[in-house]
Amino acid sequence: MRSFIAVVCYALFVCTLLTHTAHAQQKRDSVLTGKELDAVVVSYNKWEQKLNEIPNKITKINLKETRLRNPQTMADLLGTTGEVFIQKSQQGGGSPMIRGFATNRVLIVVDGVRMNNAIYRSGNLQNVISLDPLALEDAEVVFGPGSILYGSDAIGGVMDFHTLKPKFSTGNTTLVKGNVSSRYATANQEKTIHADINIAGKRWSFLNSFTYSDFGDLKMGKNGGPDSYLRKEYVQRVGNADVIIANPNSRVQKFTGYRQQNLLSKLRFKPSDQWDMEYSFHYSTTSDIPRYDRLIEYTGGALRFARWDYGPQQWLMHHLQVQHKQTKGWYDQARLTLSFQDYEESRIDRRRNNNNERTQTERVWASAINLDLQKQLTAQQELFYGAEFVFNKVGSYGISKNIANGSVTNVASRYPDGATWSSLAAYLSYKNRLNEKMTFSSGFRYNHNTVRATFDTSFFRFPFTQTTQNAGNLTASVGLVYRLTEEWQMNGVIASGFRMPNVDDIGKVFESAPGIVVVPNINLQPEYAWNAEWGIQYNKEQKGSFYVNLFYTWLNNALTRRPYQFNGQDSIVFDGTLSQVEAIQNVATARVWGVQAGWQWMIARNLSWQTKLNWIKGRETDDTKNEQVPLRHAPPFFGSTQLTWEKKGWMIQLMLDHNSEISNADLAPSEKAKTAIYAADSFGRPYAPAWYTLNLKTQYRLSEKMSVQLGWENITNQRYRPYSSGVVAAGTNIVASMRLSF
Repeated sequence: MRSFIAVVCYALFVCTLLTHTAHAQQKRDSVLTGKELDAVVVSYNKWEQKLNEIPNKITKINLKETRLRNPQTMADLLGTTGEVFIQKSQQGGGSPMIRGFATNRVLIVVDGVRMNNAIYRSGNLQNVISLDPLALEDAEVVFGPGSILYGSDAIGGVMDFHTLKPKFSTGNTTLVKGNVSSRYATANQEKTIHADINIAGKRWSFLNSFTYSDFGDLKMGKNGGPDSYLRKEYVQRVGNADVIIANPNSRVQKFTGYRQQNLLSKLRFKPSDQWDMEYSFHYSTTSDIPRYDRLIEYTGGALRFARWDYGPQQWLMHHLQVQHKQTKGWYDQARLTLSFQDYEESRIDRRRNNNNERTQTERVWASAINLDLQKQLTAQQELFYGAEFVFNKVGSYGISKNIANGSVTNVASRYPDGATWSSLAAYLSYKNRLNEKMTFSSGFRYNHNTVRATFDTSFFRFPFTQTTQNAGNLTASVGLVYRLTEEWQMNGVIASGFRMPNVDDIGKVFESAPGIVVVPNINLQPEYAWNAEWGIQYNKEQKGSFYVNLFYTWLNNALTRRPYQFNGQDSIVFDGTLSQVEAIQNVATARVWGVQAGWQWMIARNLSWQTKLNWIKGRETDDTKNEQVPLRHAPPFFGSTQLTWEKKGWMIQLMLDHNSEISNADLAPSEKAKTAIYAADSFGRPYAPAWYTLNLKTQYRLSEKMSVQLGWENITNQRYRPYSSGVVAAGTNIVASMRLSF
């Protein structure tokens, strides 16, 4: 399979080099020509900027193609870019990996507010699914460190989402417009309904959006893939006993279904051309989400858990934004953003043949104040600057309920209850259009972070009772864009990033894998990253485009999990099992390097060909052996190729998605311990096999107001599990949807 993919990719690359001889009669919206690059805007520097003046690689998500692809969650939407790798421990999940970094080293931003909070962990995160892809106005992925603008956590990149924006009436009548859509998918019996409505006058505008999704158990593919992926049996409670039951259809991943609701309300007021005010309310909640990778773990030859669920994942945000424009003074545009987020999650687990069901609940209250300003100094020079204050407070508790008699007792919480994390920062960014061909940009940011925690010694005899940590961080970046001709452009950037230890790093107690327990470490310091990248792109009007980006990131003082001693012991009894002790420590350096490349070619008047390829490698220091080992979040070589045809209301797309193999030698040590989710090679060692899927998507516009979409995913019914994922991907899947605008 690896040889086949290599041959295909080489052939595609050679063909691409020959595309300059081809001619096309018509361009599509998604082809960025030289002139279009000058017009495309992104929200870099927190203000709209021309794409051809930005040194970083940025992928602007194409909502037209997103509607064609019909992603079920926001994680799936990110995966459709062909440049963000998605890991899933369960169906109700999706942890983005960007250039070898993930979880608390990549930043999620929604409407200008950071979602990352004090308990974002180094393990896989599912928070991005709290966002609704059907309520999205615009989105972009910024690759590489974004710490200048966003502070801690933006090491690998930033996912910047902009939800639906209330529009004003341009006439004398009240504006009423909206959308209604529904979707059904066969692989998990998905049933989704969505509606949004915008009612507005010239100065006031109200928008409301609602989405409800019901996902059943996910059915995997039939062809390829080992039989070890099959769900042959599961645990069910019968009377007062846990019984192992044979699964009548082993391709159905029992206990992967869940439900989700999303609500968005916005009120916008524009009293004059200078002032623009907007209040928004975001709310997302789920049912219990079974954690599939834990439910398929075995111990002593039998299933280990009778239940392992994430409790309802709830996210609420109040958001007030005030924007002011003026022609004189120390800014041209100013934006004040006030936000409050209330996030709750829980973990519910019970071992088979054990009546004690443990529930650990976490809640984070996150407040933030952002002030962002922009000033046009001259026709060529522009200044962006601002300040930010963020404060997080963590609530955490644990209980154990005996399901036989109903008795409840307190157990150890996952985090120190009442712990806080705060950040105070100021930043300055400068852009200079040196001439028609060159744009220079630079900037710096200073952050001061504080973590405070008090530890409960009722369940663990910690050798400490409290900690207070303070750290200051200065980050900087410098970049240059050089437009050689109307068609050719080069860009380069050097930037630094950092991540401040949070409450999860310092104070967490949990079982990371069978027989391994992670304990707190209060002696942590920030980790720092330096990133250098260079890119070149070619855009020929009415013909196509081509890009290559090379990058190298070096992470120093890296926070990673390593063997540790707790009260002088390297192993302790945790949850009834003798477990090796580990803790997050500043003991590693990490290096990530790679290439991102892609092209789009107008083959004919209505036919285009697009390919995206990502080759990423990462190594980190394993201090227990003093050697370099594979980096956990460096994905396999992956990419996508698609042919798209458009004409008279029709849009048809044939797409090939593919991933290469990760051999046992290239698996990170922490991944090798997860034998339940990996295939076994010829020596019985865990590895991630290569895979591909062939997909067909169609859309037909019945009118300007109505369209229907029909998709056939995984046409060859492949059975595969993406790298590091617990759940096996869907087999053949028919997706049907309808969208009505009014």
